[in-house]
Amino acid sequence: MSAFRIDRTTPLSAEEAWRRLTDWPAHAAQVPLTRITVLTPGPTRTGTVFVARTGLGRAAFDDPMEVVRWQPPAPGRPGHCRLEKRGRAVTGWAEIQVGQDAEEDAYGGPARVRWEEELRIGPLPRRLDPLTARAGRLVFGRAVDRLLRGQGVRRR
Repeated sequence: MSAFRIDRTTPLSAEEAWRRLTDWPAHAAQVPLTRITVLTPGPTRTGTVFVARTGLGRAAFDDPMEVVRWQPPAPGRPGHCRLEKRGRAVTGWAEIQVGQDAEEDAYGGPARVRWEEELRIGPLPRRLDPLTARAGRLVFGRAVDRLLRGQGVRRR
């Protein structure tokens, strides 16, 4: 499996960073040739299902995902969301964590974001996993930056 991790720090509050990163339809505008359909009525919670469809015409594939852990950030506690990828073409998981250091939390300091993902693209040989991980880090790193944009995102 291809594994990668993205770490960012943003001056946004943990709650605002969380809201932006878990706005599933907003991700479609950040990932080229992708459309996202949420299949479960909102708000997002454990059990929410959505599908990212990527590609053009017959050269497209679905990446269905289910939220299996949903814990929004709260004072003194980071938020944690785990998605399980359940498609035929793409399998694996993604985890989003958003929080603030305890000392910074009291003063509304910067939020820390961690996006970890492990995925397997069905038809690709395992020897391409390092390339897939690099591509994932690039694509999802840009998506995270754009979702948080406007507030001075810093790479960590």
